[in-house]
Amino acid sequence: MYSVALFSCRHFKGFYGFALVSRNLCSRIFNGDNVENGFGGIEDFLNESWKSTKNEYSCQEDTSTLHNSVNYSGGRGESQGNFSARQGFVDEVRSNAERIFEILHQDGPGFDVKPVLSDLGVRVSGLLVREVLSGILKTINYANKNRCAKLGYKFFVWSGEQENYRHTTDIYNLMMVIFSECEEFKAMWRLLDEMIEKGYPTTARTFNLLIRTCGGAGLARKVVERFMKSKTFNYRPFKHSFNAILHSLLTLNQYKLIEWVYHQMLVDGQSPDVLTYNIIMWAKCRLGKLDHFHGLLDEMGRSGFSPDFHTFNLLLHVLGKGDKPLAALKLLNHMKEVGIDPTVLHFTTLIDGLGRAGNLEACQYFFDQMTKHGCTPDVVCYTVMINGYVVAGQFDKAQEIFSEMINKGQLPNVFTYNSMIRGLCMDRKFEEAWLMLKEMESKGCNPNFVVYTTLVGYLRNAGRLFEAHRVITHMMEKGQYTHLLPKIKRYRRC
Repeated sequence: MYSVALFSCRHFKGFYGFALVSRNLCSRIFNGDNVENGFGGIEDFLNESWKSTKNEYSCQEDTSTLHNSVNYSGGRGESQGNFSARQGFVDEVRSNAERIFEILHQDGPGFDVKPVLSDLGVRVSGLLVREVLSGILKTINYANKNRCAKLGYKFFVWSGEQENYRHTTDIYNLMMVIFSECEEFKAMWRLLDEMIEKGYPTTARTFNLLIRTCGGAGLARKVVERFMKSKTFNYRPFKHSFNAILHSLLTLNQYKLIEWVYHQMLVDGQSPDVLTYNIIMWAKCRLGKLDHFHGLLDEMGRSGFSPDFHTFNLLLHVLGKGDKPLAALKLLNHMKEVGIDPTVLHFTTLIDGLGRAGNLEACQYFFDQMTKHGCTPDVVCYTVMINGYVVAGQFDKAQEIFSEMINKGQLPNVFTYNSMIRGLCMDRKFEEAWLMLKEMESKGCNPNFVVYTTLVGYLRNAGRLFEAHRVITHMMEKGQYTHLLPKIKRYRRC
């Protein structure tokens, strides 16, 4: 973060003047404009990891993590014997986990798994517990969720009772993920109570998990109040718990709750810092509360805070969405004056906003400018450009940008392919769209549900029902999104 202490008096005055000028600029930009989709495109690309708690744990705490956490990591002096011992430990944990799975699956009337698990004589460790719980998490589906919740908790309780082992906060969080996926919400709250009673620190991950799960049930404020009052809430690396909560709510798009927490923060006598201002301004922007947005920008300057990397990114979004390329250019130059070189993220945010405003000429100008100044476009930036041209119906130009990114060594991601497939469908090149679906799979880029619904929707709208059925059949054969099959069968592309 950049504080006023890092800048000369001239630079600070420059920012304060900029804040006042920006207020007028933003007033014109936001006048009558709905900003609901402002950051949406960028967030879809950058924050995909926030979308699924289950996937997060599957990736972070699966068997590859188990292997990497104990695998050979030393230098050349590490003996082969040590490596073999560590590999042997990994193999032993995996073997024990498989034996435990077999026993858990026998659970039922007349069969108590706890004494059978104890008779195994396995050495319980954090790695073993994580391996078993992660395995249960991966098997959860609509039909077996109640059973998975019971088996997971039985193993959780049994392992926690073993000598020389104590659950960690991460293991509690992982058990909460299982309860969340199984829709056992009361059990999640009981587990949180148990954590607090036993003195475990509740972390930002714990908070995120609960707020994700309880938000849809109308209990989000209850979760927030609980964590604000909690003395065990570990909010590192944030300045205080309010910033930790605000940041978590931001990742979950809980903008109204952000307003409420900010008010509670002020009542509690806590002073906002640059992070706080950035989050609140973002929330006000997304809620369309323009006067509040402008007031916070002015207040930030009066409080002695200079804009940081994220503040400038937010302002570039505002200018881009409002189709103010000249003002955006001046802001980019101002960034350099105060020692912040614009990055690919800043340019991408600006280009995304301008693209949504329909100013593709300005998009191309800033895209060219970033390359001239040695800022290399990444896959997200290329995808934003491609999507802008697709939305505008200029598919030939989108194809040109797509080819350029391939030639520059940038690998398309699922969002890139979805934009291209959408463009091909809009151009009624359905066979090419089908081939692109196959191409992305062959290159290891798995289609998400949006890709399938895009292709199926356009095919149905064109009356090509046989080809739409072919896509659905292909999706089923791949074993993907079968639980969403009724939804895709009803899907129509607008």
